[in-house]
Amino acid sequence: MSKLRAHISVSADGYVAGPDQTTDEPLGKGGEQLHDWVVALAAWRERHGREGGEVNASTAVLDEAQENVGAEIMGRGKFGGGPGPWPDEPWNGWWGDDPPFHIPVYVLTNHEREPLTLSDTTFTFVTGGIEAALEQARAAAGDRDVMLGGGADSINQYLAAGLVDEIELHVAPVLLGGGARLFEGVGPLQMEQVRSIEAPGVTHLKYRLG
Repeated sequence: MSKLRAHISVSADGYVAGPDQTTDEPLGKGGEQLHDWVVALAAWRERHGREGGEVNASTAVLDEAQENVGAEIMGRGKFGGGPGPWPDEPWNGWWGDDPPFHIPVYVLTNHEREPLTLSDTTFTFVTGGIEAALEQARAAAGDRDVMLGGGADSINQYLAAGLVDEIELHVAPVLLGGGARLFEGVGPLQMEQVRSIEAPGVTHLKYRLG
């Protein structure tokens, strides 16, 4: 069976987004700093239609994270558009007409919405909960893995349910002091450390869950 793999940038004090998240500032105050390491990479910039960038120890980590992935699950917060029912002219994501996923994406939400296809990415909005989203994502992924892209609440739900096989934390040297906390309400977890990689502006920690 394919694995469910989570990977997310996190502050040194355990937050994946800062306080006061808004549509204009979706990662909250200071949250953009968590992703400075990846935005600087040539591999990330090329994937998002940008030029330039660096090649460093994080490049191989990013490349590996994208290997053998056949579908992604994300929360409503990562897809964006604010809470509550979808408006008459619904939000279509942060990524424009050509999202960087290029695989089926399943969005956890409490509000029904027809699937959205932008370029070669189709977003399916799942109201049946985390297990329903995982079932659909695994069916779409086939033999490949399913990526759990965040945010914190989505990852925490899957961790609490014992459904995550691997998690990789990209720990930035930032203290946010509040916001969306990873591992909130998850309870005791047994994690086996697979590796630790130091890179400019980040430490990559990979764990296997029982």
